[in-house]
Amino acid sequence: MADELVHYEVRRGVATITLDSPHNRNALSARLRRELTSCLRTAIDDDAVRVVVLTHTGPVFCSGMDLKEAAGADAERQGVNEFPAILERLWTSPKPVVAKLAGPARAGGVGLVAACDIAVAADTATFAFSEVRIGVVPAVISVTVLPRLLPRAAHELFLTGETFAADRAAAIGLINSAVPADRLDAEVDRYTGMLALGAPGALAATKRMLQQPRPAELGPAFADMLELSARHFGGPEGQEGIAAFVGKRKPSWVPAD
Repeated sequence: MADELVHYEVRRGVATITLDSPHNRNALSARLRRELTSCLRTAIDDDAVRVVVLTHTGPVFCSGMDLKEAAGADAERQGVNEFPAILERLWTSPKPVVAKLAGPARAGGVGLVAACDIAVAADTATFAFSEVRIGVVPAVISVTVLPRLLPRAAHELFLTGETFAADRAAAIGLINSAVPADRLDAEVDRYTGMLALGAPGALAATKRMLQQPRPAELGPAFADMLELSARHFGGPEGQEGIAAFVGKRKPSWVPAD
C-alpha cells in the first residue's frame, strides 16, 4: 500500500524491511511500530527468507520514539511496553538481521541497530544516545546496546549524549562497517551474500549459542557444546554440507544464481 510506513519485499531469499516515515525522521510512532512488528513476524515465519535487512528511506535511519505521541502519554502509548518486543524479535530472530543505515540513528533507533546481528552504515551517518538531554533514561535500549559496546564508551556516550560518527561506532562495536555512501549497497550485499551461504538451522543454532551468557565453569560448557556440535554434524544439514563439500558442489540451501 502506498501509505504504508514500513515496506516489505523479498528477493532471492533476502527480506528487506524499509522504514518509510521521513516526515518525522522515521520516528517510532505507534503505527510504525505495529507495521514493523508485522513485517518482522512475516519474515521470520517465511521459510523462503534466509536473511533480513532493516533499512530506511529519507535522510535519517530512525530518530527514536515519536516524542509528539509521548507528550503526556502513559507508558503503553510511549511504547515502553511495546518497543522491547520489537528489539527482542530482532535479537532472537532465527534468521540473521542486517541493519543498513544511510543516515543518522538516535536513541531508540540506535537500539534497533544494536539488536541486529550485523550493522553497516554510510561513513556520514551519526549516532547519539540523546535520552539524558531530554530528561529520560536509555533504559530499554541498554538491553541490546550494552552487549555491543566497550564499557568505557558506554559510560561516556550514555551519560553525555554526545553525537559520534560512524567510524567511532565501528571502533566501539556498535556497527560492523562504515563505508562511503556509494559503497553502502555493495557492502550490505557482501554480508547478505555470505549469510545466505550458511545453513538455516545452523545459523539459528549459532545465534542462540552466541547469545548465551559466558559460563562460570568450563567443564559443563564443553559438554553442552560437544552435544550441540555432534547434533549438527549428524543432522541433515551437516550431512548435506559434508556431501556437498566432498562432491565439490553447493549445498541445497544456497540460493540459486
